[in-house]
Amino acid sequence: MERNEPSKKRVFIGLLCGTGLAVCALLALAWIIPYIGLANIHPLVPWVLGALSAAAIALVLWATIGLAISVAMGRPFLGSNHLRGVMARVFLPLMTIFARLFRLSKSRVRGSFIKVNNEMVSASVGRFEPSQVLVLLPHCLQSSRCLHRLTYDINNCKRCGMCPVDGLITLSEAYGVHIAIATGGTIARRIVVQKRPRLILAVACERDLTSGIQDTYPIPVYGVLNERPNGPCLDTRVALPRLESALRHFLVDGTARERLFERLPGRPPFGAPAPAGQAPR
Repeated sequence: MERNEPSKKRVFIGLLCGTGLAVCALLALAWIIPYIGLANIHPLVPWVLGALSAAAIALVLWATIGLAISVAMGRPFLGSNHLRGVMARVFLPLMTIFARLFRLSKSRVRGSFIKVNNEMVSASVGRFEPSQVLVLLPHCLQSSRCLHRLTYDINNCKRCGMCPVDGLITLSEAYGVHIAIATGGTIARRIVVQKRPRLILAVACERDLTSGIQDTYPIPVYGVLNERPNGPCLDTRVALPRLESALRHFLVDGTARERLFERLPGRPPFGAPAPAGQAPR
């Protein structure tokens, strides 16, 4: 569905391991410092605190190693498929702080997180009926010159072809999935509550995709980055073939349907090995 970018995976694995080791060091320090004085309270207090610290360190190491190996292998390892929420809500904020030490931008950290999240979702979730899938779109995909309000009803679109909304509605009609436009996180959450999907295909920028993945957990979210030729939040675009490939992968009868949009040049079918000398997608 999307090109494999090893550099993003390396950034994520490096930040994940560094953050995990930093947390382990802090936990060890939290035991060593009190150990010096807690023995004066009761001889067993340092050992109780040590046991709790050791258990916490083991848990962090399990999560760190399990996630790192699963990211590198591209499939669940050591129960890491159950750690998506920990990755999104615990590790990502810590990784963002840790990345500042190496002067890595938030955008790069978020991009690596989205890449890894997509791989985990693709490998761990099953196939869904069209009624169980929601395609959630940002309002900036609509032309800034359009006079029709699409936020509450995307079918108000006159389908003039001046923006990607026409093609997105075509995808929705062909594959039978729900499709909606949100102007912000609050409306997006309300749409999710109303539709109650089992899978969300979200189109947005790195920041909005990251917050959306965090907010909607445990509902799996597969993110498709929008294209911003005019800058952020203005007349953005989306690669319709990439979104269609995601639909074909996650729907129970997706691959049996006729493809509407040509596959992006240089990208093999989902799950197929890349040609020799070409990076896998």
